Amino acid sequence: MSVITCIEDLRVLAKKRVPRMFYDYADSGSWTETTYRANETDFQPIKLRQRVAVNMEGRSLRATLAGQEVAMPVALAPTGLTGMQHADGEILAARAAERFGVPFTLSMMSICSLEDVAAHTGKPFWFQPYMLRDRAFMQRLIERARAVKCSALVLTLDLQVLGQRHKDIKNGLSAPPRLTLRNIANMMTKPRWCLGMLGTRRRQFGNIVGHVTGVDDMSSLSDWTTKQFDPTLDWDDVAWVRRLWDGPLILKGIMEVEDAQLAAKSGAQAIVVSNHGGRQLDGAPSSIRALPAIADAVGDKIEVWLDSGIRSGQDVLKAIALGARGVLIGRAFLYGLGALGEAGVTKCLELLYKELDLSMAFCGRTRIRDVDRSILLPGTYPT
Repeated sequence: MSVITCIEDLRVLAKKRVPRMFYDYADSGSWTETTYRANETDFQPIKLRQRVAVNMEGRSLRATLAGQEVAMPVALAPTGLTGMQHADGEILAARAAERFGVPFTLSMMSICSLEDVAAHTGKPFWFQPYMLRDRAFMQRLIERARAVKCSALVLTLDLQVLGQRHKDIKNGLSAPPRLTLRNIANMMTKPRWCLGMLGTRRRQFGNIVGHVTGVDDMSSLSDWTTKQFDPTLDWDDVAWVRRLWDGPLILKGIMEVEDAQLAAKSGAQAIVVSNHGGRQLDGAPSSIRALPAIADAVGDKIEVWLDSGIRSGQDVLKAIALGARGVLIGRAFLYGLGALGEAGVTKCLELLYKELDLSMAFCGRTRIRDVDRSILLPGTYPT
């Protein structure tokens, strides 16, 4: 195996080791994937101003996210099917994040359950629910999150209906994987992944199967999820969740100033500027383009974070400079997980940390909290 120096190296290795249907699930967007690609490429025109003869000693990336002290302003985003990128993936990613000192967010659509992750970690993690028609089950989910001492709730607002992802349809995505001849042939080329899956009992959606009346296997789950995502979601529902949950509440999926202003009045501690990684509305702007206007409008009222497109420490630095308090990473850590398991997630975080630290220093800053738009070259960044 070659030396890993960047997130792209992890992606290439993950593509070799993860079955196609699960690699494509992580590394794809909806429809033409225009927004998915823009999330990454729109960071590139933003230029940094290099400063010299500045004392670079004593640098610190330490920050706070929703009141939580973190080693750097980065959290692991909620990602569905993480336990299909690597056996027990959610547990491994949560342990890596805990050791590194950054938050991990467990998706409702995880393979490992809330209770499983809590049993294998030593510190609280965050939990992400979707708004469901079955409010009684959703209330039980929140109660389960409270019982395992989750320290924040990340309510995702941009998945009332599901964007079409062509690769998932073509691959016949399912968990566990559908055993077609094509899928079997592909999995036979991934022996490391297969051995891991044979060695774990966690192959279904642990937060749902066995916790919902009538959902006992994958066939009944598919029908349940199709009916459960609630297209009627509105700000009254956000208020309902706020009443149920007395800890930090983070609202994910904000892309417009008007929605950010409503979110700032909701009682939430933070919002995440995010287009769901380009997996929902294809043709929407990239998250980094949407960030400055939102940060300017509500940044003094609520914490503004960014998600979608982060592939390097420089991307993190640019997001902070444009008004984000912190960022969430999804695909970057999934590449690490698929490539090398728990060690790969740690490697992902190490790569981001080192590049963020050095780039900040080259821009003449020694503390991440002092980073602002003055480190960017005027005319190269969205306003």
